[in-house]
Amino acid sequence: MATSVSRTLLARWHQRDTARAMSQENVELQHRLTDAFNRRDLDAYLALTDEDIEAIPRVGGMEGGYHGHDGTRRWWTDLLGSFPDFSVEFYEVHDMGGNLTLAAGRARGHGAGSDTPIEQVFWQVVRWRRGRCFWWAHFDTRAEALEAVGLSEQGDV
Repeated sequence: MATSVSRTLLARWHQRDTARAMSQENVELQHRLTDAFNRRDLDAYLALTDEDIEAIPRVGGMEGGYHGHDGTRRWWTDLLGSFPDFSVEFYEVHDMGGNLTLAAGRARGHGAGSDTPIEQVFWQVVRWRRGRCFWWAHFDTRAEALEAVGLSEQGDV
């Protein structure tokens, strides 16, 4: 009897430990993806994304987003062509379970040929599959980001 209880407790502990490790892995992947972008390492960025990625940046949401690695390359070129020094800093990243991360970030840059600075605060939701990002979208508020993936402020983080 004691052995059965011990095995059950050990199995539960192992499941929680595995979930915690996977949770931390997604947060780490979020940071690696951002780092690759800020270093302008497109190859490293693409290596962290699924071939069928769907990306919906703020502006891209109006245009229907970007799809696949070709779409990612187009987004990269479009964005950095308009804002060559564009950078992103995530100051808050949460694992939401279900291979989903939620991050609060700040984007900064200057328009091409301009000294006019831009600064945006935004929320990003990322879906992960097999260690790769397969969907991300930007939102103005945390509530909008959560709603987009079927979560709410009350019960989720």
